[in-house]
Amino acid sequence: MKIGYLGPENSFTHTAAASAFSLDKLISYPSIPACIKAVEYGDVHLSVVPIENTIEGSVNTTLDYLFHQATISVSAEIVLPIQQQLLVAKENQNDWLEIKKVLSHPQALAQCEHFIQKYLPNALMEPVPSTTYGANYVKEHPQAKVATIASKEAANKYQLEIVAENIQDLEINHTRFWVLGQNPVSLSLTKEQQKLSIAITLPNNMPGSLHKALAAFGWREISLSKIESRPLKTSLGEYFFLIDIQVHKPITLIENALEEIRLLGGTIKIFGHYDVYPIMGI
Repeated sequence: MKIGYLGPENSFTHTAAASAFSLDKLISYPSIPACIKAVEYGDVHLSVVPIENTIEGSVNTTLDYLFHQATISVSAEIVLPIQQQLLVAKENQNDWLEIKKVLSHPQALAQCEHFIQKYLPNALMEPVPSTTYGANYVKEHPQAKVATIASKEAANKYQLEIVAENIQDLEINHTRFWVLGQNPVSLSLTKEQQKLSIAITLPNNMPGSLHKALAAFGWREISLSKIESRPLKTSLGEYFFLIDIQVHKPITLIENALEEIRLLGGTIKIFGHYDVYPIMGI
């Protein structure tokens, strides 16, 4: 199979895709919309995109594109532990505390904010398109007082020195990735649980509409692992609600809850009913 992923190579999305699809052809795309379009156009069978990080929360680009523009489903979820490293050129490994600039993806910079403030308080934080972009820049400018935050794989590929390991603010830092495709998929990883992800749009003129919608799950004792609001992009104050449902109850019971919400006037978009696969030991 052809598997698209948010690149470039040695990004965390690449690590997740390679762990789940080690025998398949991986194809890098420069953006999340490009990954999703590749599936829609049939250029790849599946695409892997980030959906949420422990520290930084949801990846809004993924959520908004899937809600507003895409029709493909979530076929599986991969959960990857994220460990960030501070990388410098060999020329700067002994005086890295004098670094003047740190380049990395905005999510990586945010995940390591406390470390940066403590050890490099005067360094300029410069967002770049990806962690591997930052690693390549540091490699090509060995004399500059510049560092990047990236993975161990990026350090090996670009021959950079790791001067500080696991610098993320939380030790337990994970990113969830959705595998997007037209059909369900079974991965050669250990399945942890099943989830159903939906988006609900509720009538604005109905008092207590969100409370009534959540009650449809509550009295049936259906567990929700996430609820988040996102702007509908129609007018100020209008939102849709992303809800992750843990599928511990019979699916018929969940379907009955969704039908109750529809009867209340709510509109439901189902992103997918899928298995969750944690990756260990990365």
